[in-house]
Amino acid sequence: MKIVIPGGSGQVGTILARHFHHTNHDVVVLSRTPAAKTAWRVVAWDAQTVGPWAAEFEGADAVINLAGRSVNCRYTPANRREIIDSRVRSTHLVGTVIAGCARPPRVWLQASTATIYAHRFDAANDERTGALGGAEPNAPGAWNFSVDVATAWEKALGTVATPRTRKVAVRSAMTMSADRGGVFDVLLGLVRRRLGGRAGDGKQFVSWVHEADFIAATEFLIARDDMSGPVNVSAPEPLPNADFMRALRDAWGVRFGLPAARWMVGLGAWALRTESELVLKSRRVVPGRLMAAGFTFRFPEWPAAARDLCGQWRERARA
Repeated sequence: MKIVIPGGSGQVGTILARHFHHTNHDVVVLSRTPAAKTAWRVVAWDAQTVGPWAAEFEGADAVINLAGRSVNCRYTPANRREIIDSRVRSTHLVGTVIAGCARPPRVWLQASTATIYAHRFDAANDERTGALGGAEPNAPGAWNFSVDVATAWEKALGTVATPRTRKVAVRSAMTMSADRGGVFDVLLGLVRRRLGGRAGDGKQFVSWVHEADFIAATEFLIARDDMSGPVNVSAPEPLPNADFMRALRDAWGVRFGLPAARWMVGLGAWALRTESELVLKSRRVVPGRLMAAGFTFRFPEWPAAARDLCGQWRERARA
């Protein structure tokens, strides 16, 4: 296949590009900063205007759009505007180019996020749950921003007509890989420094997906012509933060992790120029449509996934 990945220079894009390149597909990453040397082709774009990069869409089998400013920042008014605008504009741009192709891609996988679901503890969210369904009334109002971002993102996907291209909104949980700088690397760094205890009261649910299952789910969604609309890509067993961190400590062989009270999480987030919501919001998401369609997870439970990722991390550290 030919697979085009707009905004594919980050962690998730690298995971996908690396896999599809190694399995002998033609991979093209669209990047605003195409300086790094990679085994696959990287083509410049600005994520705002149509340019020569648009020719890559002709005859492509799949487009996987990951473009958008990182949410790992303070939610200042300026950052909020950029987070939403970067997603909405790039989605409209990708859709416009697809709609204008003489030989359009068969499928468009559009990044979305599991944070479209409200902060909740009582039950899991699958695709049938509305964005605000089962909202936790005690959640801080500022946490609604992540729901607003995801809703605007998916609305942009729906407003562009691509009658010859199937569209899937990939509501992904945190993708865990052993790559340096990714979310797993950050969490493992806390564990290694004996700081990997529960965050807050530790009752908030963590939704996650192992990189192997994220890759397999992506391949599954490309192949399944009957799959369109929103699809949750997350492991079927989300678990409370305290249990999540305990399993990671066990996988690494560390018995103790210093817990962080809610105020400590808030102070640390301020110091790191990010938001405490990324740690304290309860994300209890399950992959209802994937499982109903027969998708099988290699790592459905976190303890086994954590052991595998810790093993990979150690191997890469020795290399």
